[in-house]
Amino acid sequence: MQLNASQLQAALPWADVIESLRAIFTKEVNAPIRHHHTMQVPGEPDATLLLMPAWLEGEFVGVKLVNVFPGNSARKLPGLSSHYILSCGKSGQPLLQVDGNELTARRTAAASALASSYLSRPDSQRMLMVGAGRMGRRLIPAHRSVRPLSKISVWDRNESASEALVEELRAEDIDAVVCTTDQLPDVAGNADLISCATMAKEPVILGEWLAPGTHLDLVGSFVPDMRETDNVAMQRGAIFVDTRAGTLVETGDIILPIEQGAITESDILAEFSELCSGQHKGRVALPQPDQAITVFKSVGDSREDLAAAVLAYQKTYQGS
Repeated sequence: MQLNASQLQAALPWADVIESLRAIFTKEVNAPIRHHHTMQVPGEPDATLLLMPAWLEGEFVGVKLVNVFPGNSARKLPGLSSHYILSCGKSGQPLLQVDGNELTARRTAAASALASSYLSRPDSQRMLMVGAGRMGRRLIPAHRSVRPLSKISVWDRNESASEALVEELRAEDIDAVVCTTDQLPDVAGNADLISCATMAKEPVILGEWLAPGTHLDLVGSFVPDMRETDNVAMQRGAIFVDTRAGTLVETGDIILPIEQGAITESDILAEFSELCSGQHKGRVALPQPDQAITVFKSVGDSREDLAAAVLAYQKTYQGS
């Protein structure tokens, strides 16, 4: 059984995916840190191979294979391609194969929205989307499913990409505008929620720009030399992550500030398992919650893939 990208979208509405992720992080799931391998591509930037397994004993087992080829931008091809296979946890027989790109995009956006449900202000209205690619197109509706975001600004290094996304949003009757590079500091300073999904290796959003009460969602950095924000943002913000195990070895947004002495591991207040189980209440547990700056950094976790794939299988083939 296979689901293509369009079929997967239909099987994974935002509200359902977010609740599936919330539930999976309260369960006993075997989820090894993903295998991470660098592959040389002659004459081009290095590529990355990721293998992400997870299983619920006696129920389901899944694995995702991800290829990240930054050089594909010159070919006008997606930089990331992947496949996901869901199997029976009792017999090992395959149940479902899905488009891994769409699965990754939807569960990643849903994870950011899940974090936002704990960490952003409930009255958040102004969103700045940094990055106008595949993830930007998912992050905006995912965040809008949990917060009353009514004004969307879009920034991308390629302004024509921002213009294209803004045009799509306006076609859906969403109030959206292009944010130019000159406007970025002011727009960021007036945003309630900033979501970043770029391939940046140098900070795009600076901590000095952030106003009290802002929630900063960092999605893009997945290797130690990539980062989307600076040390000041990490020092000013209350830091939360999807998993400590992943972020402490994979993302420059956490690794570099620690190496440079700006923060320590103990500055990470909670991960998803603690937020979803109620061990940490998120923003409401912070001093002066309305004024707190919150930072969420995700690198992705195989539990998220498994939760989304199981949901797609159950909704499509079991009618649940």
